[in-house]
Amino acid sequence: MVKQQAISLIGVPTDIGAGHRGASMGPEALRVANLAERLIKRGLDVVDRGNLYGPVNPWQPPHNGYRHLPEVVAWNEAVFGAVSEALAEGRLPIMLGGDHCLAIGSISAVAKHCREQGKQLRVLWLDAHADFNTAQVTPSGNIHGMPVACLCGNGPRELIALSGTVPATRPETFRQIGIRSVDEGEKRLVREANVGIFDMRHIDEVGMKRTMELALADIDENTHLHVSFDVDFLDPTIAPGVGTTVRGGPNYREAQLCMEMIADCGSLGSLDIVELNPAFDKRNQTAKLAVDLVESLFGKSTLIRHPSQS
Repeated sequence: MVKQQAISLIGVPTDIGAGHRGASMGPEALRVANLAERLIKRGLDVVDRGNLYGPVNPWQPPHNGYRHLPEVVAWNEAVFGAVSEALAEGRLPIMLGGDHCLAIGSISAVAKHCREQGKQLRVLWLDAHADFNTAQVTPSGNIHGMPVACLCGNGPRELIALSGTVPATRPETFRQIGIRSVDEGEKRLVREANVGIFDMRHIDEVGMKRTMELALADIDENTHLHVSFDVDFLDPTIAPGVGTTVRGGPNYREAQLCMEMIADCGSLGSLDIVELNPAFDKRNQTAKLAVDLVESLFGKSTLIRHPSQS
């Protein structure tokens, strides 16, 4: 089980960084799928802080390589404040996105918290995409394809300096799992930065169990583990409700094992759930699946298991 039993849900209803409209409806879809109620049944103290507010999506073309940069900054500043407040209260923040650009704000807040507490930060980035684009290589200008680069100090000043330290994190902070779509220019950037990537070929070759053992290998009692869960991590046959589907992702059992092994490590300190897009979903099935997986992240399993069990 996780160390922190008090949870704050923080809704962030915007698709400001995305290439499709609809992720702004993600927080409500997760609520309709009974996220809070399911976690309360697990014995957790859950408070829903409601939704943050920010500028509307102007739906404009890129300017100097970025779409909607002022609006993205405003939303991420709001996220930074809300996540920082939850952490200061000793609560585990769960950000209900919204698109993945919002992870700049949430992880910047977590990184600052870890510096202040003398903790090591580890980020598990569960995603089909590496999200390491920059203004120079992005094919779209959509900032939801840039959060890891921004967190590692490669982006506009307004975003890379949110935590008060530049960079907020370093490439070695990240373990990316399930990657299967990396833009051409982005491939060179992640290679040069030496980001820890366990792509789908790696999972195919060694399995999800070994992949997670490697991703969690050096986590200890002084580690704050942040999970950034992009729902397009999952194969679209089981999770169609995303704007950027990529075939060949983890299946249901692989995803469950991933979440259960994270729960077993006992270091989860914060969570993003992003890129859920009800406009592409079927009867909210993707939101229901996401909630099911989050339950496993907080300790749900078929049997009462000891963390040392394999």
